[in-house]
Amino acid sequence: MGFHFFAMISRMKYINRWSLMRNVRTENICEHSHDVAVLAHALAVITNKRFGGNVDAGRCVLLALYHDMPEILIGDLPAPVKYYNPEIRDAYKHIERVSGEKLLTMLPEDMREEYRPLLTPGDEYPEEQKIVRAADKLSALIKCIEEERQGNSEFEKAKRATEKAVRDLNLPAADFFVKEYLPSYFLTLDEQDH
Repeated sequence: MGFHFFAMISRMKYINRWSLMRNVRTENICEHSHDVAVLAHALAVITNKRFGGNVDAGRCVLLALYHDMPEILIGDLPAPVKYYNPEIRDAYKHIERVSGEKLLTMLPEDMREEYRPLLTPGDEYPEEQKIVRAADKLSALIKCIEEERQGNSEFEKAKRATEKAVRDLNLPAADFFVKEYLPSYFLTLDEQDH
């Protein structure tokens, strides 16, 4: 019997995000996960270097890379639906956990425990998980900025809500990133080069 885990993971590129909104450029969960991993690493480094933290940057990257993998089996539920009320939010979290467990069965038994904290995370890495949540929100905020820069007003309300969500995390590294690095996303390539 073969194990289908890695072939299934490669299907992340077929799951698009922001499905209820008109997109100038579509984004899939594979691209998004890479962006979140880069941002999570940055936030971990900022936390450790600028704010005296002691988070595991490598763990942040891994958690970020795998954070949306359950969506391979269940799709990306749009945020207005996912967070409409606590019952839907909690049911979706349960479905994500079941999906993560299903993905684990696609690995040989002796490898499953290595992947379990990535596919069905618990509370064992609270600081790293908070950084990944912030990176996920920052990735969404950057997507909104990119869409607006292309003349797509569809993302205005999402941008405001995501800015608030980032602030509400009360994560100094995320606030630092917004202040120091986010302005560059409003610039053209030529402006970034100077």
